[in-house]
Amino acid sequence: MVLAGAATVPTAQGAVQAGFNPGGIDWHRCPKGTFLREYGAQCGSLRVPLDYNHPHGRKITLALSRVEHTSSKKDYKGIALMNPGGPGASGLIMSLYGMFVPHHVGDQFDWIGWDPRGVGSSTPALTCDRHFFKPDRPYYVPITAHLDNVWQTRSRHYARACGNAKARRLLDHVKTTDTVADMESIRKALHRKRINYYGFSYGTYLGQVYATLHPHRVRRMVLDSTVDPRGVWYRDNLHQDTAFNRNIKIYFDWLAKYDSVYHLGKSGAAIENHYYDEIRHLRRHPAGGVFGPDELADTLLPAGYYVFGWEDIAKAYAALLNKHNYKPLLRMYRQANSTKPGGDNSYAMYLATECTDAHWPSNYARMRLDNWRIYARAPFLTWANQWFNGGGCLGWRGHAGRPVHVTGAHVRQPVLMIDETKDAATPYAGSLEVRSRFPTASLIAGVGGTTHAGSLSGDACIDNAIARYLDHGKTPDRVHGRRADAKCPPLPKPNPTQTAPSGRTLAPAPDRPLWKALRATVNQASLGR
Repeated sequence: MVLAGAATVPTAQGAVQAGFNPGGIDWHRCPKGTFLREYGAQCGSLRVPLDYNHPHGRKITLALSRVEHTSSKKDYKGIALMNPGGPGASGLIMSLYGMFVPHHVGDQFDWIGWDPRGVGSSTPALTCDRHFFKPDRPYYVPITAHLDNVWQTRSRHYARACGNAKARRLLDHVKTTDTVADMESIRKALHRKRINYYGFSYGTYLGQVYATLHPHRVRRMVLDSTVDPRGVWYRDNLHQDTAFNRNIKIYFDWLAKYDSVYHLGKSGAAIENHYYDEIRHLRRHPAGGVFGPDELADTLLPAGYYVFGWEDIAKAYAALLNKHNYKPLLRMYRQANSTKPGGDNSYAMYLATECTDAHWPSNYARMRLDNWRIYARAPFLTWANQWFNGGGCLGWRGHAGRPVHVTGAHVRQPVLMIDETKDAATPYAGSLEVRSRFPTASLIAGVGGTTHAGSLSGDACIDNAIARYLDHGKTPDRVHGRRADAKCPPLPKPNPTQTAPSGRTLAPAPDRPLWKALRATVNQASLGR
C-alpha cells in the first residue's frame, strides 16, 4: 500500500496509521511545582494504539504539554512539536523552548512537548532494573575473559528484565516508526493539516523519518545535530568512539590552558596521561568503595558532548585529583544515573527503540573485534559505548525491523539544519549526508565547535537564523557540493578567569533557571549516546 501524502513511499504501518482517527486532547493545568505550571503551559493526554496494525486493539496513553501562541491570528503559524533526543528522553518541558526563539517569533506557534510512548509520564512506562547503574560497576574494558563474560551477563540480564517487565508489551512497538505514527496522531488530534517540528539529536532522526513518510505534512523543520541514517544504529555508535576521543583531548587541552585555575597539568597530553593513570588506580581502589573507573569515565563524558558544564566538571575532577575528594564527581554521576524506582526508564526506552529499529550483529564476536580495533586508537569511550549500546541489545526480546530509507525528495518546504563540525554524538558527516538527501535543506555549520544540540543557547548567529526561518521560511541559499550552506562561530569555550560568560548571551536572568532546566533536558537526552 502507499501512504497517503507520501506518494512513492510504501509502508504498511504508515498506511494503517493513516486510517486511525484519534480523539481530542483534554487540556488542563499542569501539576503544581513544575516549570510547566509556572510558565502557564497546559497538560493533556492522548490515547493511541499500541500497535497501529490493530488500531482498535489495546491502547496506550501519551502525555503532552502545550504553550499556546500569543500572537495575532494573522501571525499564527500553527503547532510546533519538539523532541529533545534520546531515544527515551522525556519531552514534556520542551513546550517551553519557544520562549527562547529570538524576537518573540516563538509567540506565533503553539509549542507541543510530549513524552514518547513508554517514556516518563506516558503510560505504560518501561522500567527494567533500577539498580543497573548503581556504582561501583565492573571495569568497562574487558581486559580479561572474566570481565568480558561479566559484562555480557549483565547486559543479557538487563534485556531479560525488560522482557519480564510489566510494560513488556511495548517492546515490539517502540520503533522510530511507531513514534512517527504517534506524531501523526497528535497532528490529527489537534486538527492541523501540517506540523512544524524541532528536533535535537535522535529527534532529528524522528524528523527525517516523519518527513520521509509524511512529506506533505511538513511546514517548518529544524534539525539540530543530525543523525546519520546510514548507520542506524550499530555503525553510528562505532563512529562516535573516535569522535569522542578527539573531543576529550580538546577538553584536556582546555584544562591545560587554565592550569592556573585547576592545577591539573600544563599540557593536554599530560592531563590525558594522568586521566588514564587515575582510571588504573580506581580499578584497584574505587574511591569510597563506590566510585570506580566507569563512574569517572561517565562523569567526564559530557565534556565531549558540549561546552556547557565544562567548568563544573573541571572543579569536580580537580577535587578528585588534587584533594582526593571523589564526592563532587559522585554527585554528578548519581544525578545523571538515578537508582530510584523507575530511574532506568530513559535507558530502558533507549534500548527498546535502538535494539528494534534495525538489526544488530547477532554474533558478539563481531562486536568484540570491532571494539578492540577502535579501542586501539580511541580508548576513551569505546568499550563504555559498546556496553551501553550493543551490549544492551544482546538478548533483547523485542523483534528488530528494518529502518526506513530516509529521503527528502518529496518534501517541498525548506528545512533548516544546524550542527557544529566537531559534534561527537552525531558526527558532522551525518549532517552532510542528510543535506544531500533533502534537496530543500540548508545547513548552518558552527565551525570548529564541539557542542552537540546547542541551538537556542544564545549564539546570535545561529539563533537569529532560526528565528528568520520560523518566521519567514527563509534559509541560507544552497551552495554547490557536499558542504555547509552558511557558517557561524561555534558556541565559545568558557573562560573560568572571567566573572561572566563571553560571546554568549544566556536567557534573561528571570528565565535563566528555566533555560538551565531545558538545557539539562537536552543534555541528558544526548547522554543516551
